[in-house]
Amino acid sequence: MTNFENSLDFAQSMDREDPLRTFRSKFLFPEHNGKSVVYFTGNSLGLQPQDSENALKTELDDWKKHGVEGHFRAKNPWFSYHEMFKPLLAEVVGAKPIEVTAMNGLTTNLHLLMVSFYRPSGNRYKILCEAKAFPSDQYALESQVRFHGYLPEDAIIEVSPREGGHLIDEQDIYDILQERGDEIALIMMGGVNYYTGQLFSMKEITKMGHEAGAIVGFDLAHAAGNVPLKLNEWNVDFAAWCSYKYMNSGPGSVAGIFVHENHQESELNRFAGWWGHDPETRFLMKKGFVPSKGAESWQLSNAPILAMAVHKVALELFVEAGMQNIFNKKDKLTAYLEFVIEDISKKTNGLDIEIITPKERNRRGAQLSLLTHGTGKDLFDKLTDKGVVADWREPNVIRIAPAPLYNSYEDVYNFGQILSTAV
Repeated sequence: MTNFENSLDFAQSMDREDPLRTFRSKFLFPEHNGKSVVYFTGNSLGLQPQDSENALKTELDDWKKHGVEGHFRAKNPWFSYHEMFKPLLAEVVGAKPIEVTAMNGLTTNLHLLMVSFYRPSGNRYKILCEAKAFPSDQYALESQVRFHGYLPEDAIIEVSPREGGHLIDEQDIYDILQERGDEIALIMMGGVNYYTGQLFSMKEITKMGHEAGAIVGFDLAHAAGNVPLKLNEWNVDFAAWCSYKYMNSGPGSVAGIFVHENHQESELNRFAGWWGHDPETRFLMKKGFVPSKGAESWQLSNAPILAMAVHKVALELFVEAGMQNIFNKKDKLTAYLEFVIEDISKKTNGLDIEIITPKERNRRGAQLSLLTHGTGKDLFDKLTDKGVVADWREPNVIRIAPAPLYNSYEDVYNFGQILSTAV
């Protein structure tokens, strides 16, 4: 890794060498006192792509011009609109086009997938997940086990950090699978933990889970568009993600799913809907659900065209930039942020911050979680007042996430200067 310097000249030299430097101009930054903010919360809501308005206008114009006939006469016919997302999503999550589709919202999709993949039977009825998962995941798992007649305190096995630590030791996951594998029907956990930013070894967890006889699925809300994914190669059974964080597709925008090709022809239970029916006979309006091929058979309703218009713009930027280029910059940008924070910590009295995100680049994405001791919320408020957009998580963590598509090394340097004066 580069020998870093905490200086403006160094940051600007890194930006000049950055192969993704032109992508910054493809996004719109909020302003604070007439200047662009230091936007470090792409892990919560990504910035708006410049072309979003034009993409929306295209669909609005076609709606105005064609009405319902836009399903077939629009520039991008709405009937088959979702099909445009297959190659784009496949590129982002490491899948085959038939294994992915854009649909619904994240938690809705997790429930729909668990209808198919959480099939408790006999002694094998438990779900393994990480402790302090995102609350929505916790609620989904609790309600799923209750739906099947179990109590969450019995049916959900949580893996916690060891005493005194903040991160989960993956060996503890493997030990549970070795010791209690015959009880576990499903592993369902986050690919990246939202609170600490810890990236889990999804490949190894999937392998160990399958050896124990469990189905393995992941919530990739903080992983998709953030870390390298090879869902097909890793043999992950299913996954779901949102698109408004690292994928910059707008607040509450359409989510997506992955279902491995191994399950495409299986007789899986599912909650069926019209848009998941075979498109060749969909408009015959007959009884009897005939699933489409691949992941799109889990669709329920018509595609949300206006949300998907922006999603398509954002995904095309990922493909244009190249996923490996994005990941390379993510590693370097996050490492530079870590260096700057530690440099300021050494030079500044009273900066009592602990970075609880793993230091190894293969164990984290574009996020550092800063555990604050003492007046953490006060420090967060000062950063906000000085033009830093970050994220506060109770009880005492500031999450900062420089997104490689639009953040610069100069952003990191400027954050460091603001942090220094805020302390």
